[in-house]
Amino acid sequence: MLSNTPSNLSDLPIYKKAIEIFTLSQSISMYLNHDLCSLRSDGSENSHIYFSGDIVQQSVSLAPEIVNAELERFSDKKHKHLDSLKRLTNKLYKNSYRLEHSNSNGKDFLPILRSELKKFKQLQRSWILTL
Repeated sequence: MLSNTPSNLSDLPIYKKAIEIFTLSQSISMYLNHDLCSLRSDGSENSHIYFSGDIVQQSVSLAPEIVNAELERFSDKKHKHLDSLKRLTNKLYKNSYRLEHSNSNGKDFLPILRSELKKFKQLQRSWILTL
């Protein structure tokens, strides 16, 4: 993911889980895109296709925020990265629910994503205590 990530940071459980969530989000999005990319009979596009892109965009930002928080020296800047990480996680969770209303077989994988996000939130809570 990040080529210049120090090895000690890439060994963190929360970092590994962030990479797993990115991989899962990307796979789900690719699967959903096949079903959602075609135009409707009235010529409009399916609005759920944007949520599938959002989950990838938000999940790709998780690992860099973890690295930034770990490497930041100042407490107030560290907290900004932690807040950003919480917001990204919550948006991912909300968008997974939005995608569940789509007309696609891929929506069956969204509960798996939410389960991984719950694990990530638990790791996040314990990791914040170590900073």
